[in-house]
Formats: sequence, C-alpha cells, structure tokens
Amino acid sequence: MSFELNRRLAAKRESLPTSATVDAVSAAIIRGALETVCFEAATHLGRAASSPIINQSNERNASVIDAHGRLASGSIGTPHLTFVSQLTVRYGLEKLEEYDWGPGDVFLGNDPDFGGGHLPDYNVYAPVFDDRGELVLIQALQAHQGDTGGKDPGGFTLEATDIFTEGLAIPCVKLVHRGEKRKDIIKLIERNNRFASFSGDLAAMISGVQLGVRLLDDVIEKWGADSVKAAINYNIEHTEKCFRDEVTAWPDGTYEADVFIDHDTQGTKDVKVHVACNIEGDQLTVDLTGTDDRQELVGVWNTFANSRGYVMTQLSAMVDPGIIKNEGLFNAVDIIIPEGCIAHPPPNKPAALGSFHPACEITEAVCVALSEVVPERAAPQVYKIGMPNAVIWFDENGMMQMDQGVDARSMDASAVQGIDGWGSCPVSLGNLLLSEAEEAEARGPVINLSREMTTDAGGAGQWRGQPGSLNVKKVLQPTMATAWMVSSAHPMNGMCGGDPASPYTNHFEVGTPNEYKIDLTMQAQLPANAVIAYQHGGGAGFGYPWLRDPEAVKEDVLDDYVSIEGAREKYGVVLTGSLDDYDLTVDLAATQALRKEMAAAKGVNP
Repeated sequence: MSFELNRRLAAKRESLPTSATVDAVSAAIIRGALETVCFEAATHLGRAASSPIINQSNERNASVIDAHGRLASGSIGTPHLTFVSQLTVRYGLEKLEEYDWGPGDVFLGNDPDFGGGHLPDYNVYAPVFDDRGELVLIQALQAHQGDTGGKDPGGFTLEATDIFTEGLAIPCVKLVHRGEKRKDIIKLIERNNRFASFSGDLAAMISGVQLGVRLLDDVIEKWGADSVKAAINYNIEHTEKCFRDEVTAWPDGTYEADVFIDHDTQGTKDVKVHVACNIEGDQLTVDLTGTDDRQELVGVWNTFANSRGYVMTQLSAMVDPGIIKNEGLFNAVDIIIPEGCIAHPPPNKPAALGSFHPACEITEAVCVALSEVVPERAAPQVYKIGMPNAVIWFDENGMMQMDQGVDARSMDASAVQGIDGWGSCPVSLGNLLLSEAEEAEARGPVINLSREMTTDAGGAGQWRGQPGSLNVKKVLQPTMATAWMVSSAHPMNGMCGGDPASPYTNHFEVGTPNEYKIDLTMQAQLPANAVIAYQHGGGAGFGYPWLRDPEAVKEDVLDDYVSIEGAREKYGVVLTGSLDDYDLTVDLAATQALRKEMAAAKGVNP
C-alpha cells in the first residue's frame, strides 16, 4: 500500500485550469505576493510558538501549494522542509470529499507512510477557496516538534523497529471545522505529547495558517483566482525551463557516488547510499538503485517524501540560485528511489532518525556525483551529526523538559571552489538559528562551559573546510542523556581532491575516572555535575591541498585554524620562525619540494 501510495503522490501533476493569461511581470508580482504570505505565516509561527526549537531555533517552513498539490511558493526556512510539505497535503487532497474540505478548515498530518517526513515534523495546512467555492490554494506550515508521544522523549528511539514505537502517526486529521476548533481532537493530540509547550506550538501553527489564508484571500481578491492560477502555471513552467537550460549545459554522461553511514543504531557497519546521476540533453535522472536494502537495519530508514525532498535540496543548490523554488524543479528531474531500500522503506518502518541519516548521505552522494560536472556549486547540503546530545530533566512542577542539543556550533561547513568553509552551521540548515548558551541555561540545570573551534579540524584543500567546534556543557542535577554517533569512520567527503572533514567524537562524564567515549549509541543517567563534550566534525576541503596559497596557509596558522604541524603534513607548507613571536615565514624552496613529493604520492602532477 505504501509503495503504491508514494508512486501516486509523487506523480507529476497537471497545470491548473484557467481562462486567464499573465505576462512575466504580473506572474512575478503574484509570485512575490505568495512568497510574502509564506514569510508572514512562518514569522508568525516563529514569534508565537512556545517551544525553543521553534521560537528560538526557527526550525519551521511555510509553503503555498496549489489545488493540484503542486508547490507554488515557499518561505526562506530550513531548506529540506521546503520540498516535503506538498506530499502530505497531496494525501489530504486525495481525501478531499471524505474529510469534507471547506472554508475555515485546518488539517494536520505527520505520517511518514502518508507523504510525511518523520513524525516530529508536523504539517498543518488550510485550504483557500475563491468566491465561487472552488479550491485554489493551500497554506501549509511545517515545524519540528520536541516530542511525538512515543517510547522516548523527543521521538528518537534508538532501538525502534516500527513507527509505533516512535509516537503518534497522523495521516490526516481535521483540527478546525469551518472556523471552529475541534477541541476533542486537539486535546487528543496534545495529550500524546510530553511537553507543556506543545499546546502553544500547535495553537501557533493553527493561527499561522489561518493568517496565511486571510492574506491569500486578499491576493485572490486583488488579482482574481484565474490570474493567480495562471501566474502559478507560468512560474512553475518557467522554473522547469530554467532548470533544464542549466542541465543542457552539463556534459552528458552518468556520474556516480557512494557515501556510507558508519553504522545503524545497533552497530551494523557501513550502511551505503549509492547515487547515479544521468544527464542526457536537458534531462537529469537521479537514481538511488544500489542503496542499502537490508531489512534488518535499525534507525536508518528515511521516508520516501524526505528522500525525494533531500535530492531536490541538493540539486537546487547546484544550479543558478536565482531559479525560483517550486514544483518546476521536480518536473525537470526524474528521481528513482527503489522500493524497499533505506531511502524508500516498507510501511511502518521507524523514520525519526532517518532525517539525519541516510537523508544527509543522499544529498552528499548527489553532490559528490556532480562535483566534477559543476564544481563551482558543489556545496554539500548536509548536517552529518548523528544525533545531537539531548539532555532531559523534570522541572519543579514535575513537567519534563529537554535541551535538544541544537546548540550554536561550527560543523560541516565545507569549502567550495573559490571559497573556504565558513559560518557557524552548515548551509543545509538555512536560516535555522542555533540556540544561544543562555537559552537552555535559563530553562534548566545546564551550564555551557565552552564552545570553540578546534585547530586542524577542517578538511585540507586548495580551499579549506571550516574547523569543527568542541561544545562542552555540564548538567547540575541528575539527568538523562541520549546520543547516536556517526561520521567518525566516514566523515564528510572532500571534493575534487580535497581532504575529508574531521570526524565527530563525543565523551560523557569528562574529567572523571568514569569518562567514556560514545562509539555507537547511549542512553545514560548522568550524575550531577557531569560534563559532556561533543567534538563536531569540520567541513571538508575542496581541491588538492598542495595547491593552496602558502601565504593563506600561514594566515590559517596565525588564526589557529591550522597548526604548524598541520601546515606541513596536510598542505606541504614549511614555516620558519615562531608562532609565539608572530614572525612566521614560508620557506618557499622547502615548500615547493615537499609539495612535489605529496603530489607524486597521489599520482597527480603538481
């Protein structure tokens, strides 16, 4: 049932029927209006929500979807959420009569087997009708919730073997009927969540889509429903043409890549994602055939909708950024995801952790495969962290609280052609605002001791990856903590001769005789004053390291990005003088000789 449903939901949708025509300028103005509505709805949610993961971290996205289930517009949010919302809505559209869609209604869905991403990503959406009662648009808001009512707080159960262990799965349910809240349904959903803040989050999502509907009503009233539909058709067709024009300029051929996850949550090693990108003229096909399909794997199942969305997240980053993000992108690409593999799981497989891995390996594999085709845009859209360190406690009222571990950090910021890795979070997280130190400290017994970039933790290359950061925190009372470690044996790949990123490591009860390293997973009861230290992997390098300007390497040493030893071993740069005296000088003759040796060892002409 799930496979057949996914094929149906992902099928290409026809243009909206309309008697109107629009010129390019009018289509762009209407598109701008839809984008503004998305921005307003997402901003409303970010300001009105109760939980830090939404009102602080901003892990949310808004989109406008047309009556045929096509992505018409989106806000600037977490990129991968932009491309998954429409499949949940498409399932609701299939049940339009069964669920009695009408003006003032609001729906909710999060089921991975019914077009959803993973259970924590709640999709709340509402229809928009014209004055003739015809469905024109759907306003959707998607946001990550801190809990899903499953076995473990947060919805991430390391040993889960089915979706029911992870929480409440909702294919589609009506929250508001003709403007009146269905209090029994809302209470049921609130009851299946551990956190008191959830009721505020759900209310903010409902009011956010209702705001979006009112604003979309204004757009339709101003332009007319037929002109709005014509503009959507125009913009989707234009995006498809622009994407195909980019692909036409790429050399024909098949480009492949393998990327590995260290292990699943039970220790099964080397879980593989395989991608083949085939280019023929203006047609790009992304084929995941060969991706791991071992049914005994645990914790590494990514939903079909998520896999499809992550492929597009990477592809849209590898073309002109001015191309508008809408359904035209999907119309321009054939995406093949074999049924039964970890990127298209059978029904009822657990999916919470799959949004980390293999989701990120899918984008990374697409990037590696196409890095030789469009090296100037080969920026992997990943967050290679297995799972953040989540710390859980009970407050004075007996309510469960959680520090999600979504801390400000430097990780996975790879170099691209011409630019060193930079920033405090990877590009795949878009405008996600990672938590400030004071946020968790104000809510509970957590003290952030330090956050600092680690020398030599960025992948070497002609352009250098950003060093990863070491985040250290202390818990002031007994708490529970969970973790899943990956990207140690298989850190992020370098591009076009660049070195891979530095690996992730994680230690609990640091500085005591009980200190231990997390190699696989951990659900631990931490004593008061326990210290945990998470070394985040840096970004990967781009281009052969011996091609980097020696003076740039010297500056990296002066800035503590690279050590003197790292300059010599990784970049072939020999420095004289003293770092303490700030009088480092490049020995050009010794550097040239050493770099020739390094290139020869790799079988590459220097």
